[in-house]
Amino acid sequence: MMIVRLRRGIVGETRRVCHLVPASAQAIPAELRALCGEVLQRVQADLLDGLRGMPCDRCLALSTRSLRLERAS
Repeated sequence: MMIVRLRRGIVGETRRVCHLVPASAQAIPAELRALCGEVLQRVQADLLDGLRGMPCDRCLALSTRSLRLERAS
């Protein structure tokens, strides 16, 4: 899982939340689709090495749901 946030100046500070994006074994694509459905352009996003700032509530909720489903199977 990648943690991605829009770069400073792209949007206002209140919209710069940390999104969770499924990682692939291949190169990082030009468009990043977060768990919440938000699509971020790679050139406008920072890939973070950890959670920095406010997380996206929907991404967090959906990530915990998918973890529960994985554990149940």
